[in-house]
Amino acid sequence: MAHLTVQIADITTLAVDAIVNAANTSLLGGGGVDGAIHHAAGPELVAECRQIGGCGVGEAVITKGYHLPARHVIHTVGPIWHGGDFGEAENLANAYRNCLKLAENKGLTTIAFPAISTGVYGYPAQPAADIAVETVLDVSRQLATLSDVIFCCFSENSAKCHENALARHEM
Repeated sequence: MAHLTVQIADITTLAVDAIVNAANTSLLGGGGVDGAIHHAAGPELVAECRQIGGCGVGEAVITKGYHLPARHVIHTVGPIWHGGDFGEAENLANAYRNCLKLAENKGLTTIAFPAISTGVYGYPAQPAADIAVETVLDVSRQLATLSDVIFCCFSENSAKCHENALARHEM
């Protein structure tokens, strides 16, 4: 099973096998983490994403990292929060699950996740962190290559939510 940690950092600075991009369905860049990753990776990332042609909610695709310290970018589309009764939890879990499976299929050992859907998509931070930690723990038990998972948080609040979720699972 992978070792899980929480860090407050700029995900674009992490030297891991893959960073996860909380993308929109077009994969062509946007605001927040998505915009920062596209900016740091350079124009080659947009060109590769344009060839892919998009990604559905809960799905994941992989590209090169280009000018990032990370070798790869795994793009996933999290759900937009509509109150919780529209499959958001299942779609968020699928986003994490599909990123991990893609990492395993590529033989990657280290991956960093942002807090998917908690920015402009409005998913409440603690429930999102609970789903992230629970899904990563569950899926990583079944994976052979993955050794380290970083929950890369942009804020103290997000980090605290992920630490709370990890603490509940260590009991």
